[in-house]
Parts: sequence; structure tokens; C-alpha cells
Amino acid sequence: MERNSKLKRLEYWLKARLGKIAFIDVEKRINKRWYGSDYGGFYVNPDSLDARSVVYSFGIGQDISFDKAMIEQHQCSVFGFDPTPKSIDWVRSQHLPPQFHFYPYGLGVRTEEVKFHLPRNKEHVSGSIFDHGLVSEEDYVSVPLKSFADILMDSGHTKIDVLKMDIEGSEYVVIDSILESGIEIKQLLLETHERFFADGKARGTKFFNTLRQHGYRIFAISDTYQEISLIKD
Repeated sequence: MERNSKLKRLEYWLKARLGKIAFIDVEKRINKRWYGSDYGGFYVNPDSLDARSVVYSFGIGQDISFDKAMIEQHQCSVFGFDPTPKSIDWVRSQHLPPQFHFYPYGLGVRTEEVKFHLPRNKEHVSGSIFDHGLVSEEDYVSVPLKSFADILMDSGHTKIDVLKMDIEGSEYVVIDSILESGIEIKQLLLETHERFFADGKARGTKFFNTLRQHGYRIFAISDTYQEISLIKD
């Protein structure tokens, strides 16, 4: 495990130095703890979390280890969102904690139905609104998305303690609406997907610059350098 971690970090370092991806680094040294499985987890700062905390979890797939860990550790409420047909069926078959609330739609720039490309590998779960190498151009379904403003209007929340987002490339197009919503969001946990796009480095650079401009600082990075955890100053 330690050797694989070192290799992943070396791979990231080489790609960043060769200019293939945006360079990032830890900007704030604070307490961190890993929540969830190796595949579906993220680093979280646990210091201010308790039973009153609100967690938004965009992108569930077939892994709620992160969500369950948050509930088990803090007894907080987790609101999960995913429009993927396989994910919806899987969640409905699970025995869920009462603090976990699931909504069968995704996060978009606006509230609408969109074309959702399904994975080429039928064993996989994650689809995308973007046509990239891991999804099929011809195999798609129509799924509902809601804007962040409409989700907040429905929920009535005025503060989010942790917002986790693993939405297969859509993070680059929805981040402005999240940051400009006016709602207080203390921690942002993001899986990035520069690898899906020919202009991935430019998207990544703009993405992290925007987060910095809104006062967010990176406090943890996973060994794959894809799961990034930020906290508001």
C-alpha cells in the first residue's frame, strides 16, 4: 500500500512538472481524517462536526462508505444525490441509516433533463453528461438535474458543513453557481477529472484559482491526487 501511494504521488508530480495537469499542493495544515473506503472516501476536518452538521454528497454510485462514516462518527445528516440508474437501484436495495436522505437527481447548472452517457464497461456505474473515453457516445439515458439554487430552495438549508462532489467532470461547470449561491459552506471535498478533457489542465487551473479567490484552501490530498479537500478560511 505504501509503495503504491509513493508511485501515485510520483506519477502526479511528473504529470504536473510536464505541464499535463494543474499543479496543486496542501495550503493549510489542520487536523484531517479519512472517511470511507479507499475508493469512495475523502479526507475531512472533523473538529467542528456534530449531530447538527449538514453534509451534501453529490455522486453516490454504489459506495456510501463516506456517508455512513460521517453519520457513524458525528451522527450528522447526510443528503445524497445521484441521477445514475444503477446507483438509484442500488441505493433503493440498501438498508440505510435514518440520517441518510437520498434524492434521485444530479447537480447541474440549471434544472433540466439532460443526456447522460453510460459507462462503456457495463460492470461500472459512473456515467457523465460529457462524452469522454470511459463512456459510450451511443448508449445514454435522459436524467434529471437540479440547479444548486433549486436544491437549496427545496431543502431550506442556510448552511452546509461539508459538501462532497464526485460528479464525473461536471464540477468544472457547477462550481461558480455553488460559490456564488451565498450559502455558507465550510468544507468542499472534490474529486477532479482533468483526465476527461483535452483542455483538462486549463480547466483545473481555473477551477482551483476560483476556489482560492473565494477563500478556500487545500488541507488534504488523496494518494491519487484526485480527491481534494478544502476548507474556508
